[in-house]
Amino acid sequence: MANAEIEGARSRWRAVGWGAAGLTLLLPLIAMQFTREVSWTAGDFLFAAMMFGLVGLTIELAVRTSRSPSYRGGVGAAVAASFLIVWANGAVGMIGNEDNPYNLLFLGVIMVALLGSVLARFRARGMAIAMVTAAAAQVAIGIGGISTDIRGGILSMLFAGLWLLSAALFRNAARDA
Repeated sequence: MANAEIEGARSRWRAVGWGAAGLTLLLPLIAMQFTREVSWTAGDFLFAAMMFGLVGLTIELAVRTSRSPSYRGGVGAAVAASFLIVWANGAVGMIGNEDNPYNLLFLGVIMVALLGSVLARFRARGMAIAMVTAAAAQVAIGIGGISTDIRGGILSMLFAGLWLLSAALFRNAARDA
């Protein structure tokens, strides 16, 4: 494939990704026209736009800095885990409701993954270790939350699967490098 063709394909994927983020952001606005069940404020839309932007920019950075599909997938799984943790906690809370302060501990899981990645200098082998550590933290917090909300505790432990998927992909990237 020629360089121009590769760049054209990348541009199309970028347009699809950013377009999907924009359309997803419009869904609550459309829903608000038909039901009172959805009631977003300007702050909600701003928060969602910042979240989608951060996800998009992180994925773009991974695509630009690595040729490894496994590394890119590892970043994608970690970003998905982080996004879903923040989104779930902001919307309904993982343990109890969204006002339960226990849910703030899940932000620590994201910090573990991020700090571990920085300490690993974003190298695949170290990133794999950071993601396994994040998975362990996710499970530990979920176990601790079971006494408050058994369903929420179990559900939150399932998120560890995304961290472990990310770790496996980073391990593959390290092996391939």
